[in-house]
Amino acid sequence: MTTSSSGRLTTRVRQVLADRISRGDLRPGDQLPTERELSGEFGVSRVTVRRALASLSRDGLVYSVQGRGTFVAADRLAEPPNTLLSFHDLVANTYVSVAAQPLRVHTRPATLDEAETFGIAPGASLFELDRLRTLDDLPVAIDSTLLPLAIDPELPDLDWSHESLYARLTAAGHTPVAADYSVEARAADIRVARLLGTVPGSPVLVAESEVSDQSGRLIVAGLITYRGDRYRFRSRLTAGSAVPMVQPSSGRAFRSG
Repeated sequence: MTTSSSGRLTTRVRQVLADRISRGDLRPGDQLPTERELSGEFGVSRVTVRRALASLSRDGLVYSVQGRGTFVAADRLAEPPNTLLSFHDLVANTYVSVAAQPLRVHTRPATLDEAETFGIAPGASLFELDRLRTLDDLPVAIDSTLLPLAIDPELPDLDWSHESLYARLTAAGHTPVAADYSVEARAADIRVARLLGTVPGSPVLVAESEVSDQSGRLIVAGLITYRGDRYRFRSRLTAGSAVPMVQPSSGRAFRSG
């Protein structure tokens, strides 16, 4: 088989599968037939099928899980430019089923560095919250948060499978209004890969920020790790409006909600 004919077959398989996804015949989370089944259906080699699936994966239409197969990807979550939103608010107007699975709900004393960061006494109570975020039952992000417990002492007793952190902070008189925010590409470690349903070493986007309230007080530090194929970060850049800064990662963290 010539290279050109092989390319045409790959394109045909890819286009048919892409059409099935766009029509809704294959929905987010659905598993595609195996390479062997697709090879038989289209009368092509498994190499051709593999190339077609790789093309769909590069375009974000499907993703593969080692040992399980290939699945239809959900639309990528995207943040509107220059807008501070909690994860809860970010997906509020999307047509997907949103859920959160609490992984860790914990209080502990602040270290000296954390006390200095938040402007609290050393040993004062901090609230730690880790959640697995899903859209249409597909894992999208691991959301980790750290904040002074004194802001809202009831935080450890809430149902974090439904609660919005930003809503609680606003009700407590500490509305999140600004954040120092950074995004960095990393490789998933074993724990992250297991929780996000991918393989170790696959790309993830790690977003870190420190969130301030209307008085300028730092109220939240956190970190959220997104599957690279299910998240898109957007920003608007204006010539001459700002000076770019390159800084080492502080290891402190991101906004949540």
